[in-house]
Amino acid sequence: MAYSDVTIVVDERDDLFYTRAALQAHRPGEGRVTVQPTPASSSPAALAHDMLYGLGKRLAPGPNSPDVWLDSVNTAWLAAAAWGVATGVRHVVVPRAHLLTIRRIDQLLAWRESTGAQLTVLWQKAPRGLPPALARVERRISGRDQFEALLAEPGPIPARPSFPPGPPMAGPAAAAVAAGQSPARQPRETRAVSPRHGRPAAPCTGAMATAQLVQAAPAIEIASEEAADLAALAHPLIAGALSVLAFTRADLGSLRFTRDLDITGDVCAIKLHGVGHRHCPLHAVPAWARPLLAGARAHHRLATRPPEDGVFAPVMVAEARHLRAHARRLPRLDLSQPASALVP
Repeated sequence: MAYSDVTIVVDERDDLFYTRAALQAHRPGEGRVTVQPTPASSSPAALAHDMLYGLGKRLAPGPNSPDVWLDSVNTAWLAAAAWGVATGVRHVVVPRAHLLTIRRIDQLLAWRESTGAQLTVLWQKAPRGLPPALARVERRISGRDQFEALLAEPGPIPARPSFPPGPPMAGPAAAAVAAGQSPARQPRETRAVSPRHGRPAAPCTGAMATAQLVQAAPAIEIASEEAADLAALAHPLIAGALSVLAFTRADLGSLRFTRDLDITGDVCAIKLHGVGHRHCPLHAVPAWARPLLAGARAHHRLATRPPEDGVFAPVMVAEARHLRAHARRLPRLDLSQPASALVP
């Protein structure tokens, strides 16, 4: 099998030019990421952690870290693939790939297959040592000019997914914003009512259908520093769940049953569900949270779970301790109390 979107850069003399060029090419905002493998790490998930770090994610430190579940190879690579898809990564450059084990090279190629991104690996020793998986790669370059031209290529997918502006506000909330005031806080659970007919919307329809009938409740504002803290969380489901709690202050039971189809395609609105579907409010998703919910949805789909399943179910039940631990690490958001109610 040949890999059309994989390139081997042969740097047999270990020329510092190639390493410098790779590091300078790191521009996540343009969809190009340079991943530096941690030298001599024996952790099976080390390269996945390096990928997460290159994507701007930071694992919580310490032996009792809430990110300890990312020590699992499959879990860590699934998280890295979800973030790659959600943030529109189009080109990943990996220097010093000759130091990677065959197993880690296979993991890297599998990640590329999941995300559709272009992959460039710098093999900084004699090419006769290439493992079979890389020896099958058709595109191989060895000149400075070729490498610079490669880094200038646009890549196979857009640099960023499109996140259009959120749905417009109407009524008292819009008037408050126009007057320079914060919109009034919405009730935790409000009945989804059609403004045209004055009757409840269908309780189990997805967000797209509901958005045609009801106005999304405006998001609660948070400080940019708090949004940055949430964006740095390594696991997409943790980041997505805590972001929803932050901008909705929703009941955790509602979040527990939020499905893939409860997030609109443009990630501008999310629908939550009350007990018995008596109250199923629609919330506008602020711009800072859209990549985080896109990551949660990508994680759900890469795990091949059906759209009717709860997106956040894995962290709301079996792994609730990790969600609670991360909530406590973000005291400015004051999420520790609601998160503590996740399990008895």
